[in-house]
Amino acid sequence: MATKFIQHQWQALTSHEVHSPFLFRLNEEVFQNTRHYYAFDEIAFRRDQLLQSTQRIPVTDFGAGSQVVTGKERRVADIARTSLTSPHFGKLLFKLAQFHQPKTILEIGTSLGISAAYLASGAPDAQVITLEGSPHIAQLAKDQFEALGLNRITLLEGEFSTTLPKALSQVKSLDMVFIDGNHQFAPTLSYFEQIKPYLHDHALVIFDDIHWSKGMHKAWEMVKQDPMVRVSIDLFYKGIIAFDPGFREPVHVKMRY
Repeated sequence: MATKFIQHQWQALTSHEVHSPFLFRLNEEVFQNTRHYYAFDEIAFRRDQLLQSTQRIPVTDFGAGSQVVTGKERRVADIARTSLTSPHFGKLLFKLAQFHQPKTILEIGTSLGISAAYLASGAPDAQVITLEGSPHIAQLAKDQFEALGLNRITLLEGEFSTTLPKALSQVKSLDMVFIDGNHQFAPTLSYFEQIKPYLHDHALVIFDDIHWSKGMHKAWEMVKQDPMVRVSIDLFYKGIIAFDPGFREPVHVKMRY
């Protein structure tokens, strides 16, 4: 992974090499934006509380599972250490939401709620729906939302095969989607196929851990080739796709964040 990351950074484009106005703005206003927002401190405090928690909870894992922590009962601190979105990429989610100003956001894979908190804080007027399979983890996520005063987040609890159709039935279209659940080839493609009818020309879809495994890398490559996709941005740990018909030919780039 270290070698692949170095290769990615070497190949990634800079602002001076980006000719698309959309990609230039995205790079300048999101990827290169170093401004510190008040929400970062509030979410960081909740994140630190989770990382220090000695509470033990039962965990139901429907996805690929943790590569580090195993077992039916886990310490909250251990779950947080291996599954929470890092502050670096949490800020990316916030800035993407602030840049795009979506009205509807869907997150597949809530975990302890930190990534949803970044998304909701970046677009405070958006309707946010997030999906979590484990009941006890879902409750902890709800606790974070309440503590942060994020009352526009709806958390649907249960297997994604049930909750994703339910979430989609509650929206007319999706402006932004963050796919961060069940990091495997077939489920990732399945989620994408299910959300496609709800995506429009200006929607953004963010994929987590696109090079986490051979299966995830393969899924990312297949998503990029979908006829709907006009732009793909490989940030190495995250991938972003857009559907703007203004791009006559598909554009696939690697960029730094």
